[in-house]
Amino acid sequence: MLLKEKTIMEDRVRLICKRTVVSTKPVEQGRLYRFSVFDHVMEPNHIRLVYYYRTSKTREPGEITKKLRESLAYTLNCYPIVTGRLVKETDGTEENRWKVKSNDAGVRMVEARATGTVEEWRRSVNREEELKLVHWEDMYHLPYYWSTFYVQVTEFESGGLAIGLSCTHLLADPVCAMMFIRTWADLTLTRNMMTPPLFHSLPPRRFTSHKLSNNQLLSHYIRSCSLTAPPSNVTEDRMVTTTLLFPDPMVQAGENEQGISPFEILSGLLCVCVSRAKGKRNELTDMSLCLDVRKLLRLDQSYFGNCMVYHKVHYSKPVTTKDRLLLLSYVVKEIHNVTKGLDYDTVMDLVEWLSSNNNNPISNGSDLVCINLENMANSRPMMFEEDLMLSHVSCYVEGPVAGGGQAIVLPSQLSEGPMSRVVMVTLPQREMVKVLEDELLQSFSPVLLMEYTKLLNQ
Repeated sequence: MLLKEKTIMEDRVRLICKRTVVSTKPVEQGRLYRFSVFDHVMEPNHIRLVYYYRTSKTREPGEITKKLRESLAYTLNCYPIVTGRLVKETDGTEENRWKVKSNDAGVRMVEARATGTVEEWRRSVNREEELKLVHWEDMYHLPYYWSTFYVQVTEFESGGLAIGLSCTHLLADPVCAMMFIRTWADLTLTRNMMTPPLFHSLPPRRFTSHKLSNNQLLSHYIRSCSLTAPPSNVTEDRMVTTTLLFPDPMVQAGENEQGISPFEILSGLLCVCVSRAKGKRNELTDMSLCLDVRKLLRLDQSYFGNCMVYHKVHYSKPVTTKDRLLLLSYVVKEIHNVTKGLDYDTVMDLVEWLSSNNNNPISNGSDLVCINLENMANSRPMMFEEDLMLSHVSCYVEGPVAGGGQAIVLPSQLSEGPMSRVVMVTLPQREMVKVLEDELLQSFSPVLLMEYTKLLNQ
């Protein structure tokens, strides 16, 4: 299906067309793919990724888009769940919940052009403009015709490329979405799949009983999945996103003991700064961590499906110090205790409770949510062609949002050292300005990857 080419005044992105890309091999028609309990609790949310590539080669307009469209069709052979459509069917053993019905419906692909170079774009882009590089459509009244995955390829007229991927969180978490892009890149460059996706169930239920009273992960889900009223601090202030690069030396300087990860340091830093921005003088803002548990459940990294959990950070003692460095050290230790306290039985307790008790999506209410994607770095560069060099990745996890905010910690694509990280922060606009001016945050020498003056003028 082609759309008329359109140009909007002052809009730097021009949509060329929207197509349907189908796999090159026929799929098993009518097969039903059932979702896990982790899939169902993420239903209201969706994911958007943008990959930016520099290029040293001049091409004809549309040349690289055509190549990527052809390789995408080849990639979809490995992802029948992606090309299917959502249905609700009752089979007598399961209540009427979403499933994917396998067919040859394919995915929607948008082709676009943008002015300037990819470097110029990134120096002046804001959230609203960046989201024009990753097409998304909400489900309408005919879900069987709705594509659960969208791809957008945007060629920059003066050099560079952006690849956008969006999908419903019901099918995949950010780890899955990023692995899909990597598979697509590998097949485009070498025609070899280095990490094929694995489609199977979560580990089976255990036959031993476990005490649930001390399971804080489960307690958070019991409370969060039962929320029916909106959180008390829903903000009327506009939510804005900015991206910060934290250099390796400054992150290392924040490591006060061995075993502390950059994610834990930067999540603690943002917790302290956001708490002050929210006007909390003698307390800390509520915070939840979103953590990948594939390894804990003895699953391969290429397991396809949701396998990230939300864990509330419980502060073991009240705030008694005004020394913000000591406060940061305390928060980082509390976060570390959460990440290291998770184990197989803790997560399986949650899986079994969700299997027996829950039909509702999770709501993190007014928490500041910190999502850990720092381990998505790979020794192999994610290359579609030899001259296309990945320069930056943006990630958005969108859904019902309150005033707590969100931080997504990603690996840096630049040669800034092993502990350098990129953090995408989403907050109410007034709080964002205060956080960016916070002296504790500034002591980590972050590099703003979006113009500060542009944020102030939004």
